[in-house]
Amino acid sequence: MEGNNPESYAGIGAFVPRTARDREMWDRLVAFCDKEPKAFERDPATSHVTGSAFVLSADRASVLLTHHRKLDRWFQLGGHCDGLADAHFTAWKEAYEESGLRRIRPLSDRVIDVDIHAIPQNPREVGHWHYDVRYLFQAEAGEPQSSAESKALAWVPLNRLSDVTDSEGVLILPEKLEQFLSDHC
Repeated sequence: MEGNNPESYAGIGAFVPRTARDREMWDRLVAFCDKEPKAFERDPATSHVTGSAFVLSADRASVLLTHHRKLDRWFQLGGHCDGLADAHFTAWKEAYEESGLRRIRPLSDRVIDVDIHAIPQNPREVGHWHYDVRYLFQAEAGEPQSSAESKALAWVPLNRLSDVTDSEGVLILPEKLEQFLSDHC
């Protein structure tokens, strides 16, 4: 494990890079935010920062995933910052909007993961990059209800993630959760 001193960036928060992948993603995110004045806006011409929520079940054995309507794949909850330079708030807000849950508690205000991935061109926008900043939450009340952005929602056991998705950005959750729990328990 690398040091426990988190690195911080305005609008994103603190992150402790632990692997070469973590370091690369964090450095790319910080460099993007430093050079792009519209980093938190929803402009596909410049790419943008997004905020995502890994929402765990009360027993922390499952994560709530959404079957994304446009991309037709299973992902964590999340969305665009839409000009608000606060990725943690965006992740929390999107978790509520996309899940239908009545109470969601942040497990930390620290970033649990950064994932930079390409969004393919579609009829409404050019291809671009999402600089996705991920945070960890826990569901405390309510039953999931799909939103207009989702085909379905499902509590997926952490040990069964590969049964529903091949997204490396989702499959990394068990490793990230183990690191989080070792730091906080």
